Amino acid sequence: MPTIDPAIFRAYDVRGIYPDTINEDIAYRVAQAYAAYIHPVDVVVGHDVRISGPSLAEAAIRGFVDAGVNVINIGQISTDMMYFTVAHYGYDGGIAISASHNPREYNGVKMVRTGAIPIAGDSGIPQIRDWVLSGQKIVSERKGTIVEKDILDDYCHKVLSFLKIPLTKHYKIVANANFGMSGLALQRLIHLGNLPLEVVELNFTPDGTFPKGRPDPMIPELRVETEEKIREVGADFAIAWDGDADRSFFYNQHGESLDGYFTTCVLAKYFLQLFPGSTIYSDPRLIWAVKDTVASLGGKLVIDKAGHSFIKETMRRENAIFGGEITGHYYFRDYFFADNGMVALIIMLQLLEKCSHISDLYDQLVSKYFISGERDIETTKADEILQVVKEKYFDGSTFTDIDGISFEYPLWRFNLRASNTEPLIRLNVESLQKSIVDQKTVEILSLIDRVIKGS
Repeated sequence: MPTIDPAIFRAYDVRGIYPDTINEDIAYRVAQAYAAYIHPVDVVVGHDVRISGPSLAEAAIRGFVDAGVNVINIGQISTDMMYFTVAHYGYDGGIAISASHNPREYNGVKMVRTGAIPIAGDSGIPQIRDWVLSGQKIVSERKGTIVEKDILDDYCHKVLSFLKIPLTKHYKIVANANFGMSGLALQRLIHLGNLPLEVVELNFTPDGTFPKGRPDPMIPELRVETEEKIREVGADFAIAWDGDADRSFFYNQHGESLDGYFTTCVLAKYFLQLFPGSTIYSDPRLIWAVKDTVASLGGKLVIDKAGHSFIKETMRRENAIFGGEITGHYYFRDYFFADNGMVALIIMLQLLEKCSHISDLYDQLVSKYFISGERDIETTKADEILQVVKEKYFDGSTFTDIDGISFEYPLWRFNLRASNTEPLIRLNVESLQKSIVDQKTVEILSLIDRVIKGS
């Protein structure tokens, strides 16, 4: 058996570089391991727009069929479409061949069980990894069947179920699909829901080569095209999605990107006004604005780890109506506790019915809470850095290690955590004073740099 790098089995999924560390043989073996671990009867298989997606999906389908598992092949999809298909139709589980926002040479496998409950680092990936590495194979006497299923319209109707009021205003928006599936989904949503949108399309044709670079609107330089287009066409606002279309990012009428931290507050406010007293989920990277928003509306806030598998588990346990991450992932109880890249747009359109501009929803937050923006530092010394920083800031009034380390002082706080998906350590600083954010960000980054250089 060819050598398999165990590092491709990660906290949230299986992911590597095609064809070096992930290829058709591994996709086949992952599907077989999934069958051995979950014992499903019917499994959903889809893939994102990456060039290697169809062949990896075909290999995974063969792995399931050989194991006697029936496959519902939903073809080229966004990740949240796979979640929908599994949960809405009641299948036993599903996989999406996807590497999310990673560069084009990457691919991977995202896995869920029945109800779109994630299979992750603490809920099945180690067992699947061990089965794959063991070299076992299942050859069932009864082969599985393959059925192709078009789920786009049903998916769009589910997204449109979040529309609770008539939309009376007409908007001109810029929409950047980043060559993923979100452009096709938006076109279908507008048609089925008769949404009052004039769309200026950017990068709408699916293209797995990602000709303009990594499909990740979190990266500042990759926001420029959207920002410039807003000002050029005089749009009311903009939305952009990542490569597998499960994250969404908003921009105001001035062409300024709106941080996912503040979007979490805006969406949390919507749900708490609609469902008073509900529970909201947030990860610990940035919390002051979310805490104040939830408290002011009489809601309950739950803070736990970042990452979709942790969030979905906690939201189910707490029956949280909504959860948000600064990365643009938004989770909805009424979407099977899963993240969805389109629902946030439907909610934003309803919020805009009550104000003049999208900036009206954000200005109070942006003017009060100052943030560093997530700073990513490439390093293989994450554990050493966390220990040194922990010793430096031992005098913080509050310390938590829910996810990485978080220290809180009267005038500022920060979170530092190792990435679960890349060799990075990530820093977020917040304060009610911009000068403090700037000062402390430089201070912590300098300390990290000294550790990396060994000085």
